[in-house]
Amino acid sequence: MSKIPETLQSLDIDSHTYHYHSLPLAADTLGNIDRLPKTLKILLENQLRNADDESVSSEDMQALVDWQQEGKSSREIGYRPARVLMQDFTGVPGVVDLASMRAAVEKLGEDPACINPLSPVDLVIDHSVMVDKFGNPAAFQDNVDIEMQRNRERYEFLRWGQKAFDNFSVVPPGTGICHQVNLEYLGKTVWTKEENGATLAYPDTLVGTDSHTTMINGLGVLGWGVGGIEAEAAMLGQPVSMLIPEVIGFKLTGKLREGITATDLVLTVTEMLRKKGVVGKFVEFYGDGLKDLPLADRATIANMAPEYGATCGFFPVDDETLNYLRLTGREDAQVALVEAYSKAQGLWREPGDEPIFTDTLHLDMTEVEASLAGPKRPQDRVELKNMPAAFAKVMEDDGKAEELQTVGKLASEGGQTAVGVDRSYEHSDSQAVSFKGQDFKLDPGAVVIAAITSCTNTSNPSVMMAAGLLARKALEKGLVTQPWVKTSLAPGSKVVTDYLEAANLSDDLNALGFNLVGYGCTTCIGNSGPLPEEIEKAVSDGDLTVASVLSGNRNFEGRVHPLVKTNWLASPPLVVAYALAGNVQCDLTQDPLGTDKQGNPVYLKDIWPSQAEIATAVEKVNTAMFRKEYGAVFEGDDTWKAIKVSESKVYQWPASTYIQHPPFFEGMGREPDAIEDVKDARILAMLGDSVTTDHISPAGAIKPDSPAGRYLQEHGVEPVDFNSYGSRRGNHEVMMRGTFANVRIKNEMLDGVVGGETRHVPSGEQMAIYDAAMKYQEAGTPLVVIAGKEYGTGSSRDWAAKGTRLLGVRAVIAESFERIHRSNLIGMGVVPLQFPEGESRETLSLTGDEEVSIAGLSDLSPGGSVKVIIKNAEGERSVDAKCRIDTLNELAYYRHGGILHYVLRKMIGAA
Repeated sequence: MSKIPETLQSLDIDSHTYHYHSLPLAADTLGNIDRLPKTLKILLENQLRNADDESVSSEDMQALVDWQQEGKSSREIGYRPARVLMQDFTGVPGVVDLASMRAAVEKLGEDPACINPLSPVDLVIDHSVMVDKFGNPAAFQDNVDIEMQRNRERYEFLRWGQKAFDNFSVVPPGTGICHQVNLEYLGKTVWTKEENGATLAYPDTLVGTDSHTTMINGLGVLGWGVGGIEAEAAMLGQPVSMLIPEVIGFKLTGKLREGITATDLVLTVTEMLRKKGVVGKFVEFYGDGLKDLPLADRATIANMAPEYGATCGFFPVDDETLNYLRLTGREDAQVALVEAYSKAQGLWREPGDEPIFTDTLHLDMTEVEASLAGPKRPQDRVELKNMPAAFAKVMEDDGKAEELQTVGKLASEGGQTAVGVDRSYEHSDSQAVSFKGQDFKLDPGAVVIAAITSCTNTSNPSVMMAAGLLARKALEKGLVTQPWVKTSLAPGSKVVTDYLEAANLSDDLNALGFNLVGYGCTTCIGNSGPLPEEIEKAVSDGDLTVASVLSGNRNFEGRVHPLVKTNWLASPPLVVAYALAGNVQCDLTQDPLGTDKQGNPVYLKDIWPSQAEIATAVEKVNTAMFRKEYGAVFEGDDTWKAIKVSESKVYQWPASTYIQHPPFFEGMGREPDAIEDVKDARILAMLGDSVTTDHISPAGAIKPDSPAGRYLQEHGVEPVDFNSYGSRRGNHEVMMRGTFANVRIKNEMLDGVVGGETRHVPSGEQMAIYDAAMKYQEAGTPLVVIAGKEYGTGSSRDWAAKGTRLLGVRAVIAESFERIHRSNLIGMGVVPLQFPEGESRETLSLTGDEEVSIAGLSDLSPGGSVKVIIKNAEGERSVDAKCRIDTLNELAYYRHGGILHYVLRKMIGAA
């Protein structure tokens, strides 16, 4: 084994000495790294600092340097992030698991206090607020009050966790979105800790339990989303096992043209990278175009890494990074450290940098056009002028196009009605509605939700100010929001409110119904709340294909609202514009939004703010705002402070429908059981391509007649108090009942049926997937899931894997997997298997009636193959499926029954 380089050096900054592991010094031994991508330099530093000849060896470091020869490597490394970030939807089950581990350790006769985070953990409560109230000045306070009432049991539990666990901090509700709080406050770019009486400096790195953790890469901080179970292992001192990734270089040149926003840029980047194919890869942005790209724009692009499929989208440190750190109130000493350290380590972006990459793309930003994305995938970019045609295609696919009248056609008189310009959008399904004193027709394409929401854009002052300026200009022209549009403004931090008020734009947004509804993730994660009853009835009665327009990053089927079939991602000013137009069939590049007070048509170009106007407004953003809002970020309001906290180190599980002791460690011994092959399993579901974790994991509203709804009612919870699946992630009984229960999921075992149903074999009876799984469990029948390409795309939802395990699924056999969900399946003891090239459920003519056996599970090797035997009435056939357990660490987790079982045994010395 090669000798690990001696690399410890010191750096003197303003009379303070920092120690660090020098990359240039390591290069003297390992080889030149000048052109190594900066993301891999960060990984190399991580290896140098954690080298122990066990989890990290000199061969691991050499492999990173040798990566430059081919732009790829098959080497597995152990990576230890500096910290962990959680949001409450994923954080609550994480803390439940930690509490459950303490109980299991106590049961094994060991000290439960050994279960404790070893790396700093920040949990930001941002996913629980829902848009119940909107369009009025009291909406924010009303929603906060409802949130606290609904979630008190969860918040009591998190308050206990904050007190019981060391190294664990909670940002209370009503503060902001975790990624924006991370960008504006938590992130440091260079981290420090005291070690052996000295201050050690190293890159700020993290993993997060939300896929949009990648947003922090805009600040030169390397981070990405992992499953909750993998994050728990990281916080408990385990390395994140990973293959050295391919790194795709994305060169940016030029500048955005007048009228083009950061949202337009990110949708273009997302489309390009999805076409390129970057799943499981790092993307690193470079090129001289970065010098004119604001930090907030970089963060917007980095945020969308899950949408373009990459592990992360990284921007290196430069002067713009320092400017943002100063603006957001970071201390001068920290800014000086970031500059000196980055330059000393070769992590600073220099003009003309051309690292070695696996492959590259190039975008001239002058070519970016105004765009949206939809109707159900973030990578499906649609130029603004093509929106009517894109919606017409939706109608055609739904078999309704033959009745769709001319798009955007003005009424012959071009006159004004009670709701603005009269357009011929009527269709046989159009519904007459009386609402708030107005009578109108609700037509296909009606925008029933217009939401300025999500970390993606609300962290960006330029697009937020643009929305406010557009609202002001619209009001000056006499335009109004259409009455069927549910409007909302949910900023990512309180600083947004401060600068909108400083620019005198809050009143303009309020006047169009974009009142503050909360600080947190709302519409983008399905917390859009109910539509007004009259609107919901019209949509349901007419089976109308209506729309939401939101400034978010996710628009998957069934995510925003179960009744809204088309969902379009857009910049905040376009969200306001569509609220005025009221229908996505309107061509905003040619058709008027409405008429002014003199009856003259008003076009989008008439009210779109100039870059100069936006820049003037953005100048209102100042450091004092950040220091004020983050000065007491962990304190919370009086209601939060009043929550009583137990002193016990082991949680005393109450009778609760929110928090329950999960069964994952039941019967667990000090040694793992032997793995058995799967024999005569039944197929629980057979799914197509691009099945997302939103399809698999419980999310959004709980239907009263669903298995989860029935369970809650049996336990005394009325439908009005169901709350969302996300809020009940600490209760496995609710979550397993909601697994595969998405209203848009399509199980190919049932012809034409949409929703979480399956065919129970051999009875042939159609029933809820949960109910079928319980019947199979009673009979002792193992289960498998069959799927197509890109299984598990989307957010890092640990319940997509936990629920799968609790339903009795032993294996998922798919054509390909998205990175995070594949890892999560292994972390819960479910083996991911990949059909051999050219084989699929279709080529094998599977119906779902087959029995499936899997041989070779006791003798697995990373990337090896296992025999899948498929039996039906006509006989047997077999395929050699690839085991997608990719690393030795993942294999160890699987053999122990899951990552938490492995960590628990390791922490008590049994593994």
